[in-house]
Amino acid sequence: MAHEQFDFWQDHSHNFLAMAFGRQRREIIHNPDGRGKKTGDCGDTVEMFLTIRNGRIEAVSYDTDGCLNTNACANTVAELAEGRTTEAAWEISPEDVIDFLQTLPEESRHCAELAVGAFYLALADHQQLCRQPWKKQYRR
Repeated sequence: MAHEQFDFWQDHSHNFLAMAFGRQRREIIHNPDGRGKKTGDCGDTVEMFLTIRNGRIEAVSYDTDGCLNTNACANTVAELAEGRTTEAAWEISPEDVIDFLQTLPEESRHCAELAVGAFYLALADHQQLCRQPWKKQYRR
């Protein structure tokens, strides 16, 4: 039996390809409503930036120095989060990211954990800023 070769463009899902190569959310936001940064064991770093209006996530952007799979996961977290309330956003899990992407390689599932972890840090930062809004003006 011949071993079939993986065809990147044909064997990945449309969602994976769109999230892996999409760059419209990849930007650094100055003075965000929440920011979180996390580096994984693999060395990839994801930083998430939140824009929140009236308790709802209006926009999520991110920056990463990671691989294509990390970019796909960070972009997916942004896709899943936009439009949700901040409370509902805590329900986003690495499994949700993996399910959305459909074809994230097994050995790259840690990328979903990294992206969600950075997102949770951004949500926690937003909560802190809500309790102490004066701190936002002192950020860099």
